[in-house]
Amino acid sequence: MQTRRDFLQKLTSSAIAVSLLPHWAQACVLPAKRYEGPVLRVAIMGLGSYGTRVAEAMQHCTRAKLVGVISGTPAKITAWQRKYNIPAKNCYNYENYDEIRNNPDIDAVYVITPNALHHDAVIRVAKAGKHCICEKPMTVDAAQGQEMVDACKKAGVKLLVGYRMHFEPHTLEIIRMRNAGEFGKVLFFQGLSGFIIGDPMQWRLNPVLSGGGSMMDIGIYSVNGARYMIGEDPIEVTAEETKNDPVKFKPGIDETIQFQLGFPGGAVASCLSTYSLNNLDRFFLNGTGGFAELLPATGYGPIEGHTNKGKLDQPTTIHQAVQMDAFAGILLQGEQPPIPCDGEEAVKDLKIIDAIYQSARTGQKIALSL
Repeated sequence: MQTRRDFLQKLTSSAIAVSLLPHWAQACVLPAKRYEGPVLRVAIMGLGSYGTRVAEAMQHCTRAKLVGVISGTPAKITAWQRKYNIPAKNCYNYENYDEIRNNPDIDAVYVITPNALHHDAVIRVAKAGKHCICEKPMTVDAAQGQEMVDACKKAGVKLLVGYRMHFEPHTLEIIRMRNAGEFGKVLFFQGLSGFIIGDPMQWRLNPVLSGGGSMMDIGIYSVNGARYMIGEDPIEVTAEETKNDPVKFKPGIDETIQFQLGFPGGAVASCLSTYSLNNLDRFFLNGTGGFAELLPATGYGPIEGHTNKGKLDQPTTIHQAVQMDAFAGILLQGEQPPIPCDGEEAVKDLKIIDAIYQSARTGQKIALSL
């Protein structure tokens, strides 16, 4: 007899699998099939809140498996060993993880540490001969990002970045509709990304670790979203910063930034990134023949959307599980993602963010060459 738990597990597996299907097949929920291909064996570096979220999501993966950890906290390593059945030989700290080069049971390392630590970690992992997955933003500026890309190319390994929304079904359906011309000529995008940040002592409010404030944390969703929703790279940017709490948001930590992007096809994007307002997670795309809205657009929970043709009814997925299964296909089988998610893609976002900060600082329009 099929138990409720069995049913829910199969339902979840089907939902995850559907989001990886070609666009024309996404509306059809197919029975889950047993996966018999290669499995990506992953070690997570950084066992904080998001590392934990990824680890939990990976329990639903069919093509990727959590097999190792890297942490500076021995107690966390012990707890993860017990919870996820990780062998001691696959556990490392921040001093010895270069030894991962001698471990054939690990294919890739997912770096989920504070932003400013990504650069050195990815380069060390690459030199150890392992594929690199890095949480976004990939690092604190475009120059460091390019160094990471170059290091991975030199080492002959691949570099992917945790752009989970690039595999989200509602997002992909809007992109399919745009590519099919269903919105006519796209002329406008709005991205609102923000929340009220809590603990003033957390690393995200430390410029040495974060490399910036809301823009580096939540604003990057609107930066990247403007590009994949419009389907072009911007050629210019203007920006303005507002800071109402200079005590909490010290120098180097932006509180709120409004920025505008100009695109070669004539479209414009108007976006807001903030650490001081909740209920800001909305993408809106408008063209001469229709529109699309995602609300919420990038949160961890269910994404919801509608267009001028009605409500979107794509399946709800576990974003990180879908991402990791897709990454397995990219790294092990050469599959092509629906939207680029490699290091070069991340460098483009970092160039835009660099320009946003420059414009906010100088008051000038900044030309972009991506």
